Amino acid sequence: RSLDELTKVSRVEKDEIARTYRYVVRELNLEIKPADPESYVPRFVSDLGLSEEVERRARQLLQNAKEQGVHSGKSPVGLAAAAVYASSLLTNEKVTQSQVSEVANISEVTIRNRYHELLEAEENVPGL
Repeated sequence: RSLDELTKVSRVEKDEIARTYRYVVRELNLEIKPADPESYVPRFVSDLGLSEEVERRARQLLQNAKEQGVHSGKSPVGLAAAAVYASSLLTNEKVTQSQVSEVANISEVTIRNRYHELLEAEENVPGL
């Protein structure tokens, strides 16, 4: 789950949750890997009532983005949301940026920015 989701259901400040998370990780010497954008795709697709084809295409967009290095330093939620938005357009199951931003709890600007980066990465994939 995302930090925003935890904040919403727990009614605890975001900074407090983040601080506590970092403390637990440090005290237990945990090695935490960054979240994989692909892990958010099924929930977004389901919440938007989209098809498995949209999910498959979104995963493909994210895999291509990883190969091109686009994902580095970017929010996994933002990348996943943009991939779902882009794949919905590519499969003619159109949803709006507003609908996706509502489900993902991020701004439409983030979706637009990541959307353009994903499509640019897609254009640079050899053989496509």
